[in-house]
Amino acid sequence: MKTGMDPVEPKGSALTEKLRLMAVHAHPDDESSKGAATMARYVAEGVDVLVATCTGGERGSVLNPKLQGDPYIEEHIHEVRRKEMDEAREILGVRQAWLGFVDSGLPEGDPLPPLPEGCFGLQDVDTAAGALVRLVREFRPHVITTYDENGGYPHPDHIMTHKISMVAFEAAGDPERYPEAGEPWTPLKLYYNQGFNRERTVALHEALLARGLESPYGDWLKRWDESDRPERQITTRVPCADYFEIRDKALLAHATQIDPDGGWFRVPMDLQREVWPTEDYELAQSRVDVSLPEDDLFAGVR
Repeated sequence: MKTGMDPVEPKGSALTEKLRLMAVHAHPDDESSKGAATMARYVAEGVDVLVATCTGGERGSVLNPKLQGDPYIEEHIHEVRRKEMDEAREILGVRQAWLGFVDSGLPEGDPLPPLPEGCFGLQDVDTAAGALVRLVREFRPHVITTYDENGGYPHPDHIMTHKISMVAFEAAGDPERYPEAGEPWTPLKLYYNQGFNRERTVALHEALLARGLESPYGDWLKRWDESDRPERQITTRVPCADYFEIRDKALLAHATQIDPDGGWFRVPMDLQREVWPTEDYELAQSRVDVSLPEDDLFAGVR
């Protein structure tokens, strides 16, 4: 399967000497809502950063009320979202590759309807992982970020993204596996995005109320308290407050997916930087010695 990494720099000593980070995401826009400021910070430091986007977001809904009902967007959603991804990529300064799978959509109802035939969520995991293994071997990342086993939230594409990421992390360095996918490369660390953790949400919620401002997190916390969702272990907090504005600009580039007047943007930037100046991760696997907690995804690699 063609991965379509764009643009690709020529291989050579300059590339091999650079630190490389790969962020694996399910849909266009996920890269801008999960770890975007981290990526922008590392790009500014000279790290080569690649976003691997598993699907084209073909079955995503138009979530921005200002664009709902637009017949061109509804008919050409795949093309529109691809252009949005191009803009976000430029804003973040990253490279980006499409793995070429088809969006599964988010099934709703009780019982849940079956997933559409041929979609990403129904692929054989080992077969689907081959596309990511090929990309890992081509790009040769030292560090990979992805989602936890729950997908961050239970979207079938997010869960499948986790599954193929785990296979690729284990298999990419093994010459006996996926021999057709290029020369083996062994990534050193694998992280789960945990930016939407409860501790951060509570801190921002309480800070907003203390300032006499309305918080968009009240319902979030209520649902959190009513659920059986376990707390994840945050091992790594990457300081990146200087790049929050770039993160937001990249997210706004995905105009069909985000309401510029919605809850994402109701927390004043100065409050965000003061109260929670990091993006947070869970170290899932490491092939280098680490000392936790960390403040750098490349701790032990540099």
